[in-house]
Amino acid sequence: MEALFMAIGTLTTISPFTLSYSGKIFSILLLIFGFGLVAATAAYLGNLVLDENWIELYRRRKLEKRLKNYENHYIICGHGQMGQRIVAELNRYNTPIVIIDNDHEVLLRCKELGLPHLDKDAMEEETLIEAGVEKAKGLISVVNRDADNVYIVLTARSLNPELYICARASSRGVESKLRRAGADRIVSPYATAAMRISQNILRPTVTNFLELALSGEGMELEMEELYIPSKTDNKNEHPLDSEKIRKDFDLIIVTIIRPDGKWIYNPPQNEPIQSEDTVIALGPQTNMDKFHEYLYGSPRTTLNNKSNKL
Repeated sequence: MEALFMAIGTLTTISPFTLSYSGKIFSILLLIFGFGLVAATAAYLGNLVLDENWIELYRRRKLEKRLKNYENHYIICGHGQMGQRIVAELNRYNTPIVIIDNDHEVLLRCKELGLPHLDKDAMEEETLIEAGVEKAKGLISVVNRDADNVYIVLTARSLNPELYICARASSRGVESKLRRAGADRIVSPYATAAMRISQNILRPTVTNFLELALSGEGMELEMEELYIPSKTDNKNEHPLDSEKIRKDFDLIIVTIIRPDGKWIYNPPQNEPIQSEDTVIALGPQTNMDKFHEYLYGSPRTTLNNKSNKL
């Protein structure tokens, strides 16, 4: 026992000290298990450092913690050519997003750009839950396969019945399937491209004007939709109409959409704008920012309006 106690103490670099017979047995067991635990922990940490997994683990845990606090964000399923354009446009307005994709090149691109992303399959229910679909404001499904888009829309709708869902349809007949699955808006790239090409031929000036107004690039003019807050949310007690908006903010009201779905095109100057209406306005960007702040009491980049009601 004395020799074993001295050997264990020497191997574990802990100097033996005077103990009773039972104390030596306890110390031997404690030293063996303690040293084994330290060695296993050191090996695990060394493996993380050598494989650089600890950086990925840190990023994943940081993202999981960040997603827990996310709400009113948009989930982008697929970061291909269309997904990149969508993300760039949403980032222009500082809209919170989460990207879901499992392609290696896509993940590297997201890491370089610092975009929050999940390296998982968007068709899995657990993935959408981890992305915060239950608290999200909207989901955009633009993966390459139409069948995957249908399944993603169906899963997201079952998890959040109030979610605003926009999906891509590449093949003929997929629109009806996506609509039955629960998509609010469906975009066909080929149909949209054909429409824009024909409009560029028939009405080139009108098309250029709308593209510049909607993109907000190359000119000071901008077209925007704005949700009028309810009376309890709106701190401004003054009634609104097209004449007041034109006079105070130098904006043109193109259309007013009532809560019941009625559209009023080119409204008269004295047409009242009521709570929970949605208006489509046209005017300079700076004036649009002022009108945003007048309605919501916050800068435009941090606005959280209800434009999806349109």
